[in-house]
Amino acid sequence: MKIKTLTVNAIVAALYVVVTLVVAPFGFTNIQFRLSEMFNHLIVFDKKYFFGIVVGVLIANFFSPLGWYDWVFGVGQSAISLAIVILLSRYVANVKVRMVLTTLVFSATMFIIAWELALVLEYPFLYTWLTLAISEFIVLAVGAPIMYYINKRIDFKKIIN
Repeated sequence: MKIKTLTVNAIVAALYVVVTLVVAPFGFTNIQFRLSEMFNHLIVFDKKYFFGIVVGVLIANFFSPLGWYDWVFGVGQSAISLAIVILLSRYVANVKVRMVLTTLVFSATMFIIAWELALVLEYPFLYTWLTLAISEFIVLAVGAPIMYYINKRIDFKKIIN
């Protein structure tokens, strides 16, 4: 990996952590309005953002009240979702459609976090999955146009390459 790519990923990870901690009370448990999740849309511009996002999730989850469970489940959910989006992006050229896919994939895979909360906190699985999926969907749906228009100004693909 080039120094530039590493540096950009470090900045993405740092931004993810900072934005997560700013809204920390709403970034953990069964209703998560983790605004930093909008950074997941970076993956539609270039798959090289994968590590920055995943490392950001890992570091942010060091501050989770659920400890190591969030390191495993949270990072796992992000890595799996990002990998699915990368695979789907091979077949979809349109950036806006990719952002819709990112929103849907991340919302659907929130079952992994619901499973974690069911195991650790004994929350009801289906209801927790529903609340997590809705909150993830809202954050990513609101974040998509923001990231799209930021990309128009600064070109995320050019920054990481």
